[in-house]
Amino acid sequence: MATSSKMPSPADLKAMFGMEPENAVAFMKSKGYAITWNWQEMLDQAHDQALTVAKAMNLDLLSDIRGALEAALQDGQTLTQFIKALQPTLESQGWWGKQVIVDSNGGAEMVQLGSPRRLKTIYQTNLQSAYMAGRKASMEETTDTHPYWMYIAILDGKTRPSHRALHGQVFRHDDPIWAAIFPPNGFNCRCRVVALSEAAVKRRGLKVVSSEGRMFTETVETGTDKRTGEIRTAPVTGIRTTDAAGKAITFRTDPGFNHAPGTGLAEMLKRKRAAA
Repeated sequence: MATSSKMPSPADLKAMFGMEPENAVAFMKSKGYAITWNWQEMLDQAHDQALTVAKAMNLDLLSDIRGALEAALQDGQTLTQFIKALQPTLESQGWWGKQVIVDSNGGAEMVQLGSPRRLKTIYQTNLQSAYMAGRKASMEETTDTHPYWMYIAILDGKTRPSHRALHGQVFRHDDPIWAAIFPPNGFNCRCRVVALSEAAVKRRGLKVVSSEGRMFTETVETGTDKRTGEIRTAPVTGIRTTDAAGKAITFRTDPGFNHAPGTGLAEMLKRKRAAA
């Protein structure tokens, strides 16, 4: 998991994942909208159906943010370009800086609205999820010739040990692991998945493994609701594995990333092409 301040641009992601942005844009366009106060209110698969930005409390605002994300995907904008294009729009709508906001229950709270840091999170999380959703849809269409999927991590000093431990592990495309542990597996995750043919697996001397008996799901705390005092929780999925030295290590998704982005996208694209 990366913590570097340099975020990959859509052009970087395109080069990294080896794909055009059409599927990623289709994934973004397929979403509706959801208004939420806290990020914990919408987790996992719900992000495939709707775009949400915590405390963006009207549809016009969410529409502007999605339009900026679509432009970033299509035009290959860097983070700096994305912020430069979107910040004036958010400022004109009054969604910038720290402000006292009244929520839907009538409670007032000092909150952080738009900021360069928040736009960085919005840019990174949504673009990487869109690219990986598009990537997964493309891979699902070639499982007859490339039935094996390999987890790839960026092997540098910023990579989490558990993500590093999954690097190079090969599972069948229909292994249960891919339903939950498919990148991005958390904020700043740079991991990806590549599809391999049976011939490629044999040529490279790779071992196909199974997640059977090694996966688990647990509930973790994600914070306390300041308005109600409620302790919020979320499910995360994990797998027990070993690192390169044979040491036992446990991989867990981050809360909110407990799913494979773009589930159903491949079928939607097939129907769209058939209707064209």
